[in-house]
Amino acid sequence: MDEFLLAYKFLITTGVEVLAAVTGLLFFKKYKPTAARFFIYFLVYLTLCDFFANYPRYVKDGGLFSFLQGTVFVKNYWWGTLFWKIGAIMFFAFYYNRILKTTRFKKILKVSAFSFLLFSIGCILLNWDDYFIMSFPSIGVFGAFIIFLCTVCYFIEVLKSDKILTFYKSLNFYISFAIFIWWLIITPLVFYDVYMSRLDWDFIFLRWQIYLMANICMYGIFTFALIFCKPEFDDLSE
Repeated sequence: MDEFLLAYKFLITTGVEVLAAVTGLLFFKKYKPTAARFFIYFLVYLTLCDFFANYPRYVKDGGLFSFLQGTVFVKNYWWGTLFWKIGAIMFFAFYYNRILKTTRFKKILKVSAFSFLLFSIGCILLNWDDYFIMSFPSIGVFGAFIIFLCTVCYFIEVLKSDKILTFYKSLNFYISFAIFIWWLIITPLVFYDVYMSRLDWDFIFLRWQIYLMANICMYGIFTFALIFCKPEFDDLSE
């Protein structure tokens, strides 16, 4: 199992990401009049960014990006922090600001997202050298808080509206459920990333397995929802 994971985890993760993005593009016409079109753009963005995040594979042994050897860009920590830990959080703050109806919730999200962005920029500037050699647990935890805030606000709105009767047909419900569970599972791991530098292979394989299963579940839910859910034409806030 460990050998299989080591050999195919990249292909499996990329496969489920591409499947979700391609499904979104195939059903784009159905969701084009709704806010869900932004989510489809985001799936494409994730696929491309995650693909480029694997550039360190081609740095060693005279690879395509061997010219990066000896520079701060030899590792991809900076890229992951930028496109996922900050970029993904800002997208979801934007997306939920579009689909939420409660003015108070929208204001809370705007203030929280702006605070998160300022905090992330400050954290990176104050720890500039670390930005290229490690992830920032503080950014990860703050980002998880934003995700939980987004999804909880959405669930509260659903519970207080008629949408509770047809929630199982809602793409936004499945998106909220999937990202809530993903961040709930993954966030605790940020506190143990230090072990990655100690060659604790038991932990490293466990971490890979958790990420792989979480990614398969999340992107699988996205793919299912894009196919079977109905567009919500009232979710595009002005």
